[in-house]
Amino acid sequence: MNYHNPVISGFHPDPSVCRVGDDYYLVTSSFEYFPGVPLFHSKDLVHWQQIGHVLTRTAQLDLRTAGSSGGIYAPTIRYYKGTFYMTTTNVSGGGNFYVYTNDIHGSWSDPVYVDQPGIDPDLFFDDEGTVYYTTSHDAMGQGAYQSRINIETGERLSDVILVWKGTGGQYPEAPHLYRIGEYYYLMISEGGTEYGHMVTVARSKQPEGPFESCPYNPILTHRSQQQSIHATGHADLIQTQDGNWWAVFLGIRPIGYPQHHHLGRETFLAPVHWTEDGWPIIGDHGTVSEIMSAGSLPLHSQPVSPVRDHFDGTTLASFWTFLRSPDSERWSLTEKKGYLALYGSEVSLNEGGVPAFVGRRQQHFECRTAAHMTFAPQQDGEEAGITVFMNERFHYEIAITRIKEERKLIFRRRLGTLWKVENEILWSSDSIVLIVHADQTQYSFGYSDNGQEPVWFGHGECGLLGTEVAGGFTGVFMAMYATGNGEKSSSPAHFDWFDYDFT
Repeated sequence: MNYHNPVISGFHPDPSVCRVGDDYYLVTSSFEYFPGVPLFHSKDLVHWQQIGHVLTRTAQLDLRTAGSSGGIYAPTIRYYKGTFYMTTTNVSGGGNFYVYTNDIHGSWSDPVYVDQPGIDPDLFFDDEGTVYYTTSHDAMGQGAYQSRINIETGERLSDVILVWKGTGGQYPEAPHLYRIGEYYYLMISEGGTEYGHMVTVARSKQPEGPFESCPYNPILTHRSQQQSIHATGHADLIQTQDGNWWAVFLGIRPIGYPQHHHLGRETFLAPVHWTEDGWPIIGDHGTVSEIMSAGSLPLHSQPVSPVRDHFDGTTLASFWTFLRSPDSERWSLTEKKGYLALYGSEVSLNEGGVPAFVGRRQQHFECRTAAHMTFAPQQDGEEAGITVFMNERFHYEIAITRIKEERKLIFRRRLGTLWKVENEILWSSDSIVLIVHADQTQYSFGYSDNGQEPVWFGHGECGLLGTEVAGGFTGVFMAMYATGNGEKSSSPAHFDWFDYDFT
């Protein structure tokens, strides 16, 4: 049987995975979005279901001052003697830390900080109980740096030492240390997380080296190749119950020429083959495809999420996220039963800070989103609607707003320093269904009133929200938002339901 890559689509980069019995758990980075570090479960490495987030409290994660593509960088998840550990970097404050839990479905501890510079931290538990903490670092020189730590306190028990510089590619990062047979394998990524990305590996008889570089490096790369998948790298190895090895890693699926990708860096899967002299090679001699053989994986399908979220619960579904941090005064599921209420803050989508923003990742090139909104702005500047959002400098909106005491429906594009309200009409009703259709190259924005057929109101190119244009490390979000555009809004926007359909 075959499976399809990516195994987790949309903005889910820097995957790390662990196995506990027949269960697999995977985390990805989340940058300036809250809650932090999406957490997934699988029975087969192919079908993944999000079961929550690791960092769910502001005591664990404060992103209020995080810039675009700041916040939480690459995590590592590991399981040791009944406890799950997740370590990561908050580049916007605090540095490297880890959290832990005995219940993967419960809450995680407050952060335990590690006095070690760098990013992309890795935790390795040796058979003797020694814990090694490995990071990538530039200020001390490029390469993988390592120390031993006390896992109870985070205290360093040794100096930080350079253990491997890699093979010469730029930005050696994402180190992971493993004990496999008689060797310690150190796997990293090089070339930067762009089109030159690659995975390299070295090994040693000692966890601190010296490390011997694999003669077959890079063991995974799509650089300078004509493929539908590019920028493959940042891998983590996992052994299945039957003794076979697999790798999860990030990649992108760019569109057009010049190429651009707007869904973000996604999570891919490939088998790992071992050479006769004991080196791992990922995929087909270091390359992967969108359709691959599942081999001996016992495929288990996961339930499909419903198209419509009615906001009937007391908590948001796990796929919803806030931009930077939640403001309890700006959103509610209980103010009006069965509705998500948003009160616009003074912060608009064009700046940093904490806007009233509840969004989900765009995970498919072709998809349809729609939301039923009730909104009656009472003062100029109040605005609410749907945004297709890459960052504060690149986004599109269809929204209701009040301008010079007139209520209007608008479609707006913000592209760098260029922004324009492309279309506007007077709008008298308090109720509207806002619609966004996406294909590989274009977003189409429309509206419906009283159940009528959609009226198309504006269009925006997908490529102009791609990383190659907009910059950064994230992907596009489809989000409900509200703003007072400089003043706190007193008029709530009530969202009765939100659809995301890719069928």
